[in-house]
Amino acid sequence: MQRRHLMAGGLAAAVLPPFGFAQGVEKPKVTIAVGGKNLLYYLPLTIAEQLGYFKAEGLDVTIVDFAGGSRALAAVVGGSADVVSGAFEHTVNMQFKGQPMRAFALQGLAPQIVLGVNPKTMGGYKAITDLKGKKIGVTAPGSSTNVMVNFVLAKAGLKPSDVSIVGVGAGNGAVAAMRAGQIDAISNLDPVITLLQRSGDLKIISDTRIVAESAKVFGGPMPAACLYAPQPFLDRNPNTAQALTNAIVRADKWIQAAGPGDIIKAVPESYLLGDRAVYIDAFMAAKGALSPDGSFPAKGADTAFRALASVDAELAKAKLDLNAVYTNSFVQKANAKYPKG
Repeated sequence: MQRRHLMAGGLAAAVLPPFGFAQGVEKPKVTIAVGGKNLLYYLPLTIAEQLGYFKAEGLDVTIVDFAGGSRALAAVVGGSADVVSGAFEHTVNMQFKGQPMRAFALQGLAPQIVLGVNPKTMGGYKAITDLKGKKIGVTAPGSSTNVMVNFVLAKAGLKPSDVSIVGVGAGNGAVAAMRAGQIDAISNLDPVITLLQRSGDLKIISDTRIVAESAKVFGGPMPAACLYAPQPFLDRNPNTAQALTNAIVRADKWIQAAGPGDIIKAVPESYLLGDRAVYIDAFMAAKGALSPDGSFPAKGADTAFRALASVDAELAKAKLDLNAVYTNSFVQKANAKYPKG
């Protein structure tokens, strides 16, 4: 199969943008697809939008929200959006499929995905193997929440087919499914996780909101939410990509300096899921897993490849150019422009 033999040289055209380019953006109107915009996972995107950072860079950004990252990716592949705000590992998967995508601005240092069981239906839970035959809720099938489930199952000797995956979204629908006992476990993010935890409807098994635990689960740094786009988009629109990166880096830095009150004022009321205290708790739990400056860790692509390869034998055999799935070039310029955010 041709895609299996995508060699390192196969993406020779994926060159980095030249260091000095004119400031005028090539594409002032940009559509960003995201899967679960209300999640703290994507907080930098929301902050960049709400605080006017995109506009300050000369961009008119439209953000289209989907039920999960896999659907956001499909929007860009289908041409209805330009850029994805999504999980980093999709860039590895897309290179494997022969559709080169490149991540260019990091929002999350760790996945912030929490896997937990339902105390109502799994009160006697003792080990991951107890999940065999159970229904596990994810934001959307194929999304990063699903990848995490597959990875944790694989480490316990289970296959993806040993469980039933159910798409429950990233908001009140996910909470309702858990409380009604429609799912036995859930892989989701904040504020959904904190809401369920506080009401006693979740027992946490694995928590990648903690950067150290994420590194333990995945065996290295696992970059999470980021902006990524098809390589041809970056080649044609380097100034536009730089403007997007500038906005995200400013948002990353603003978040690190912000207190809970600042966050509550900045995000839309609907994000709070009816409980400000829960959202504040969720923010404090997730803050350490958000990127301080937009930079991708050097070993991040290797970690993502290993995670995907553990559940995909075809991908495991592929020879990919992992340097082509991300670049810190735009981020370096953004940090030079906005050293303090």
